[in-house]
Amino acid sequence: MSGTVKFMWRIVLLLFLAFPAFAEPEVDVELFLAVDVSRSMTPAELEIQRRGYAEALRSNEVIAAIEGGLIGAIAVTFVEWAGQHSQRVVVPWTVITNREQAHAFAARIETEFNTALRRTSISGALRYARASFEESGVRGLRRVIDISGDGPNNAGAPVLPARNLVLQEGITINGLPLMTKEGMGLAWHLEDLDLYYQHCVIGGPGAFSIPVLDWSEFEAAVKKKLVLEIAGLPLERIWRVQNQGMTPEGYDCMIGERIWERNRGRYFPDVQ
Repeated sequence: MSGTVKFMWRIVLLLFLAFPAFAEPEVDVELFLAVDVSRSMTPAELEIQRRGYAEALRSNEVIAAIEGGLIGAIAVTFVEWAGQHSQRVVVPWTVITNREQAHAFAARIETEFNTALRRTSISGALRYARASFEESGVRGLRRVIDISGDGPNNAGAPVLPARNLVLQEGITINGLPLMTKEGMGLAWHLEDLDLYYQHCVIGGPGAFSIPVLDWSEFEAAVKKKLVLEIAGLPLERIWRVQNQGMTPEGYDCMIGERIWERNRGRYFPDVQ
């Protein structure tokens, strides 16, 4: 075999190794939508959440953000969560590149409304989301967990180790703290849930949190959040902090577990 032929075969081999035949397609962002369906949520609130996400995904603003990305494609999954091992996939990982695909994804969100699950394990949701990225089938320029919730972590492992595990892999965590005061959630209501999310939940490059104070704000908040996450705008933080006098040092990220211990004898005497 001549030197020229050997050289050409080496080039072919290098190209084959550099560009495998079954390389994962690229997207602008892999977006894990983690939606709280814990027992503290009322049936009406659960429906508002589903429809809010669906309408936001159908909006012109979100579709423009998808189509205007560097690649023009995102991968997204919609997962409801509650206790440590209570996660259910409503819509699996799906690539969206246009309006029709966004509408189809939104329709799947609205297909059924399940009942709420017990407890609130933000740590469980974060660990589940971290593992789920390995099954997305794509390679995102960014990976983002978008987590909503109406209370602090009160089940499973503490939230800080789970958050840190996610951040170590370069995944950004954004928050949608639901600060409404309705239903069974009043017993576990945390007045400064926005601060809890700020100090104990969110993190990573460009991480932000958008609190919802009233359910009438929900759809607009989701739409704004999705646009920011999909577009990947260079933002530092977005806060609406209710208790300006509190300092970030020494925030109690175990407050949810303490509230659960205080209330479980009154509301769940059979739970050990």
